[in-house]
Amino acid sequence: MAEKIYLLDTNVLIHDPEAIFKFSESLVGIPSMVLEELDAFKREGTDRARNAREAIRHLDALRNRGSLKDGVDLDNGGKVKVMFLKEGNRQTLPFKMPIEDNQILLLACTLKDEYDVRFITKDFNARVKADALGLIAEDYLKGRITKDEFYHGWRRIQVPSISLKKGMPPELEAYGEDQPLEVNEFVLVESQHNPHNYSVFRHLGRNKFKLVEEPQLRWPLKPKNPQQLMALDLLLDDSIQLVSLFGPAGTGKTFLALLAGMHKVLVEDQFEKVLIARPVVPLGKDIGYLPGDVHEKLYNWMLPVYDNMEFIAHSTATGEHLEELNGEIEPERRKHGKHQGKYAQGRYPAKHGHRKKEKGEKGGLQSLDELIHRGKVSLEAITYMRGRSIPYQFIFIDEVQNLTLHEVKTLVSRVGEGSKIVLAGDPYQIDAPYLDFASNGLVVAAEKMKGQEVFGSVYLETSERSILSKLTSELL
Repeated sequence: MAEKIYLLDTNVLIHDPEAIFKFSESLVGIPSMVLEELDAFKREGTDRARNAREAIRHLDALRNRGSLKDGVDLDNGGKVKVMFLKEGNRQTLPFKMPIEDNQILLLACTLKDEYDVRFITKDFNARVKADALGLIAEDYLKGRITKDEFYHGWRRIQVPSISLKKGMPPELEAYGEDQPLEVNEFVLVESQHNPHNYSVFRHLGRNKFKLVEEPQLRWPLKPKNPQQLMALDLLLDDSIQLVSLFGPAGTGKTFLALLAGMHKVLVEDQFEKVLIARPVVPLGKDIGYLPGDVHEKLYNWMLPVYDNMEFIAHSTATGEHLEELNGEIEPERRKHGKHQGKYAQGRYPAKHGHRKKEKGEKGGLQSLDELIHRGKVSLEAITYMRGRSIPYQFIFIDEVQNLTLHEVKTLVSRVGEGSKIVLAGDPYQIDAPYLDFASNGLVVAAEKMKGQEVFGSVYLETSERSILSKLTSELL
């Protein structure tokens, strides 16, 4: 029986530079054309170039063990060998040969006489071509995360309604003993006959659970569904330093993160300011150059943030107006035209005391531009965050599904003392090329971080934006 060889395409090493070590007890072939492509990519200022350089470094280190031409033994019992087209080869393919992918396929065809070839590539068109040539082609699936199996951050169980009247449903304790739960993973305990009758618990480890109650925010805003309740529980918990929020459009990811951040900064005085950043990846064709300085350029990319902040500000102003009509604001505080202490209209915590209302200032939360002017909010470009250390800030990164794992790692590693970072995005709507559901930084980071005491994640499944938005997400 011929020896089996796994022939790796360039895109496999770009996807995972460690791929050469993932085939234990097997021969791994690196086509010479792959080395040429890695060499061409390594000079780019991209994540692809970083992975190309890392793959080349791994191969260079193996040279100390022996000749790559003859094959180098690996610690996992496998072997790595650089493969060349034999001189004088006259075999041809029914495809245009100048394309590097076709040259790799030609190499695979010539190796069939000597080896049991398995062509490994993430290029689906290359797999189609390989199959047409009679080659066995496979996708590289090591560590792949599927849409059905990714970490949601919560689970659902159903119990008799009488169990929900008890502090800790006995079914929940039994479930925790039978099913391995991650630290900070939620359990939605629903009535068997009424899904609107439920309780939410957060697993604290060692089969200990915490009942999640609706947060007492100063502003008249509250979670609209169980998943939003879970998200706010993580966002408002100072012991959780990294939060990831998934979900389709309209589920409230951006809204909840901004609401929690504003409350932490303006009411609780837990952080100095809210730092907001989004990747600059256009939907569809880019409109080109945007005039102005960096802040003016960012404005167009930050419009979703402005929309959510406007809604929060409107709700706080409406709530304050209703309090005045109902006589809920004490006379002494009403005399100053605002609340006192940590209820200072979401502006100053107790340590700042009273201040006079500025001319033209309305009740409720200030606008985003005003908060930026006061230094309570900062809009940043992700491009310029490398090398920084960001202490005592509530950091919110939106649209993270358009970032690679390396970029997410760079951002999270910027978190300084006393800071918290929130990653949000929709992994089903990826606009960045070369990324998919299984490889984007949001999904992969959550999968790798689950189980850590400082991390929590929630998949928000219910759209609260509008009936049309919900139907669009489901049907289109």
